[in-house]
Amino acid sequence: MQKKHFHLIGVCGTAMGSLAGMLKAQGHRVTGSDKAFYPPMGDELQRLGIKTYEGFSPEHLLQNGKPPDVVVVGNATSRGNAELEYVLDHKLRYASMPEVIREYFIRGKHSTVVAGTHGKTTTTSLLAWVMEVGGLDPSFLIGGVAENFGASFKVTSARHFAIEGDEYDTAYFDKGPKFLHYLPDVVILNNIEYDHADIYPSLEAVMKSFRLLVNLIPAGGRLIAGWDSPVVREIVSKPIAPQGVWCPVESFGVEHGDAKWTAREIEFTAEETSFRVLCEGKEYGEFRTPLAGMFNIKNCLGVIAAAEVLGIERRAVAEALATFKSVKRRMQVRGEVNGVTVIDDFAHHPTAIRETLRAAKQKYPERRLIAIFEPRSWTTRKKVFQKEYPTAFAPADYVILAPLFESFRLAADDQLSVEDVIEDLRAQGKQAFSIEGADAIVAHLAPQLLPGDVVLVMSNGGFGGIHQKLLDALATL
Repeated sequence: MQKKHFHLIGVCGTAMGSLAGMLKAQGHRVTGSDKAFYPPMGDELQRLGIKTYEGFSPEHLLQNGKPPDVVVVGNATSRGNAELEYVLDHKLRYASMPEVIREYFIRGKHSTVVAGTHGKTTTTSLLAWVMEVGGLDPSFLIGGVAENFGASFKVTSARHFAIEGDEYDTAYFDKGPKFLHYLPDVVILNNIEYDHADIYPSLEAVMKSFRLLVNLIPAGGRLIAGWDSPVVREIVSKPIAPQGVWCPVESFGVEHGDAKWTAREIEFTAEETSFRVLCEGKEYGEFRTPLAGMFNIKNCLGVIAAAEVLGIERRAVAEALATFKSVKRRMQVRGEVNGVTVIDDFAHHPTAIRETLRAAKQKYPERRLIAIFEPRSWTTRKKVFQKEYPTAFAPADYVILAPLFESFRLAADDQLSVEDVIEDLRAQGKQAFSIEGADAIVAHLAPQLLPGDVVLVMSNGGFGGIHQKLLDALATL
């Protein structure tokens, strides 16, 4: 492969930073720019030896006296960006991140895409580890740090590529979902709900994107479908093509009885989850995993079905599930001080909040559970899920909500009312509070915490470093 110079506009995003590392691993020259460089990706780019520029300037494109061979435009980059305007004015070659992934890493390989509203990062990480233990030596790209690998990506010369398929838009010039670029041979479709309210006006619009993905799977491929999701079942029964889905379907689920792959005798403890798997009603095997929660049983079932399609031995699958170390920011224990456990999670949708809290209750059944949530994503800041939040927080014993992140970006009549959520929770008899800022939350909560308490912090942002601040405050009591 001819080595090229790639320049990434918006390089400090998780996926863009990972792509920078992948291109560097292939031997290309890689540079990048962003408005700021913050941990963890800023540190990772420095570790990878990638030349970065703070801010945006056409000069960054001409450091060698000539422009890059390819400018990669991140999906957070919009018109008005100084580097993008130079690219357009001088007709430089540019591409979106998914286009580059497709052409330089996936084309010519066997592609397994993990898609759905919830569980993509964990499922892709689990799949990559199963493939690794099973001897496939996969390349992969994940929207988080897979702790078994200590990385969000890996580039190999082997045949298999596993990728987290995001339904969010591709670039300012390509508003279609990223996963339509990934040439899928196998798709794990966990579940589908309404999300990404900033780009999808309705559930029907979300479903259209997933129908397009399903319609890309070749006849010799496989759709591995989460049967507990009614929307997934509808897409399988009513796809775009009138003939139905073009490839064979492997259904999996816990709640829906007619799924091909099901789990029985599920037992949760603080250390692990154990379960039996049936395939078409017949015994398939017994499995253990450190992962907690019913949603993670479903994630495991999807990967087990995929592993069978990929020809991985059951023994290797069982070993991989048992030794899986999860993903950073997915039920990640950040520390324990004075008997208080502080957990970090990325949950930012009512369903994810509910299932994450249920998982914590299953893992720590006799302990008081305190939930702290920052409404930060576009969807969580909008009123579209106003009625779902009181139910979402039901497993928690004590709830603290931060105000909406950058509420000025939404019209007042379109905003989630945090006060109404608090009022509804208090009507259930819960202790519930709205407190602004990490420091104020820590000052309020730390003196009230008792040995055995579990504090679960949920946000898709940094949340002011609240996890470490809380641990530090507990250490001084």
